[in-house]
Amino acid sequence: MLTKLLVCLTGMPGAGKSTIAEGLKSKGYEIINLGNAVRNEAKKRNLDPTRKNLGKLMLELREKNGPGAVAELVQIKIESSTANVMLIDGVRSNDEIQVLRKFGTVKLLAIHASTDARFNFLQKRGRSDDPQTKEHFEERDNRELGVGISNSIALSDFALSNIGLTKDELIKNSYEIIQRWIK
Repeated sequence: MLTKLLVCLTGMPGAGKSTIAEGLKSKGYEIINLGNAVRNEAKKRNLDPTRKNLGKLMLELREKNGPGAVAELVQIKIESSTANVMLIDGVRSNDEIQVLRKFGTVKLLAIHASTDARFNFLQKRGRSDDPQTKEHFEERDNRELGVGISNSIALSDFALSNIGLTKDELIKNSYEIIQRWIK
């Protein structure tokens, strides 16, 4: 049996991970978004998907079920997929990476973008939990740093700078990196 290649996208909120994932859907990759896994869990618990509720739930899941808990939420989706290459959008810690390694070969792609670019993008994106003030933005960055995202960024297999790139260039560059990993 072929081992699945799990391309894990990591980076601070608003760096371009979901833009890459959406752009690569057309290439036939299956996308799993870890943030959506938390949103689905919130829905099961009848929690409004607010910034505060989702942040609290993410921390609660990790506290109760261990630091890799969010990755465990997508286990069934990964195992039941027939795709050979899957993109895991939103990996935030090395503990999540360890969980994902149980289901396939993991390659970690870090996306970097400037603080101002990330804030501007998040203000426009329109998810229920996106920060609308600098204070909320910094609070979210600090929460992400607190769960270990800087470690997954630092230990990535490849880092892609999303500074000065168009959306199409970002997607094209990511695709080329993934193609090298497949070969």
